[in-house]
Amino acid sequence: MNFHGTEVRQRVLTLLRDGARNADVARQFNIPLGTIGYWKHADRAKRGECPGRTPPPCPRCDGNLDRPAYAYLLGLYLGDGHIIQNRAMRSPSLSITCDESRPGLMDECENAMRSVFPHNAVCRVRRKGCRDLKLHSMHLWCLFPQHGPGKKHERTIALEPWQQEIVDAHPWEFIRGLVHSDGCRITNWTTRMVGGERKRYEYPRYFFTNVSDDIRQLYTDTLDKLGIEWTHCTRNGNPYNISVARKAYVALMDAHVGPKH
Repeated sequence: MNFHGTEVRQRVLTLLRDGARNADVARQFNIPLGTIGYWKHADRAKRGECPGRTPPPCPRCDGNLDRPAYAYLLGLYLGDGHIIQNRAMRSPSLSITCDESRPGLMDECENAMRSVFPHNAVCRVRRKGCRDLKLHSMHLWCLFPQHGPGKKHERTIALEPWQQEIVDAHPWEFIRGLVHSDGCRITNWTTRMVGGERKRYEYPRYFFTNVSDDIRQLYTDTLDKLGIEWTHCTRNGNPYNISVARKAYVALMDAHVGPKH
């Protein structure tokens, strides 16, 4: 390993400050190009000449928020999302958990994240049976003020006025995000007498299941504004399930939400 004294380093820095090219200086002094680059960067940083990195703008505060994509992402976050930050992180991270068997849902989630945060990278972290779609941003607290300590169903979940305005303008996107996180489309069946013969009758329905009273209320309030009739399906005394079963309303849900895939 070659060690270069202070005198050599100073002569190199003098040439670099005068505008000499890194490669030319490296050949002149027979010093690796990487070393020359490091010396130049350290010198510029010491003198405060390094170009500063401009942080990405806040999608909401700077007025560039993709509102339909945000309404969908908000629904996903309220169902299967969480925000964390620890001492090792420079910025908080948003994670949306998607089942491994639903690649289409993962694609839609990633597209929404990229639309809302166009300047941030999105990655997929493999978990057992699922993947976390994750991004880092200093603006997560601004975009998701529902974040807080503890589980969502153990604290109040209420939309800010600006969020409610977006949900009111894009209700189907919000419903779609909620159903894609904590909902499903299933086929029920029953039997009925037809011409004296008992026949099997099948019908589709949508379920939304969430332990949080507040999140279920956000779901049903939005359904009400859309004119969608729904019912509570209490299981073991717990009203955690919201059902949409009437044929006309299931058809509307199919047109605007559709099953997870």
